[in-house]
Amino acid sequence: MTRPARVLAIAGSDSGGGAGLQADIKTLTVFGCYAMTAVTAVTVQDTTGVFGVHPVPPGVVGAQISRVLSDIGADAVKIGMLGSGAIAEAVAAALAAHASIPLVLDTVMLAKGGAALIDAAGVAVLKSRLMPGAWLVTPNAPEAAALAGIHVETRDDLVLAGQALIALGARAALVKGAHLEGATVTDALVTPDRVHLFEAPRIQSRSTHGTGCTLASAIAAGIAQGMTLYDSVARAHRYVREAISAAPGFGRGAGPLNHMHGQD
Repeated sequence: MTRPARVLAIAGSDSGGGAGLQADIKTLTVFGCYAMTAVTAVTVQDTTGVFGVHPVPPGVVGAQISRVLSDIGADAVKIGMLGSGAIAEAVAAALAAHASIPLVLDTVMLAKGGAALIDAAGVAVLKSRLMPGAWLVTPNAPEAAALAGIHVETRDDLVLAGQALIALGARAALVKGAHLEGATVTDALVTPDRVHLFEAPRIQSRSTHGTGCTLASAIAAGIAQGMTLYDSVARAHRYVREAISAAPGFGRGAGPLNHMHGQD
């Protein structure tokens, strides 16, 4: 039996199961990867919003990462919600000894309902310690605007923001445009020498909770399996769109995707 690719997901737990580590584990499993986790926070949430965030002590977060990587190892690491500067620092310190492992950094800053999921100190650590050297950062338009310090309101702005994030040290940036107006959703994959635009008709659905977590984990799966960055992103895009279209319709608010679509 071929040994599966190993991916460590560092993120918060979502009690509703649609985002965070729950989305990461489901996605990585669907793609045939072995999922490991480092829990940064326990959240109290459902489809209608986030009602509590309870951080895990930074030392415990760092210890989870160190123990997993020193024993099992990983072919890729995916970072999601960090929550605070102290936790972000602990994550950066624990990963420093494993800098050769490809890192996909999902710059989680706000929940769908608007709740802040990282503090100002955490954003500073993202920019100074985690973004430099990351194989890919995956901000949405508002996050990219905050990180790059520019307005992101058009397709061209997506590219400019991606270039600004590369200037901060990232190897590549996927700037997601679902927050922009229009019937077509454009995501810009920006590398130092190329720009790829992924464009698709907007899917009218309220079941979009966890799309960012799911996309980043799906990309990390591809990288861990030895796929090129472009092919990893293209496969992840197809998967997320299909997961939205096949969503089960759970909850009264922003519902979860169907991570298991096509598995029947």
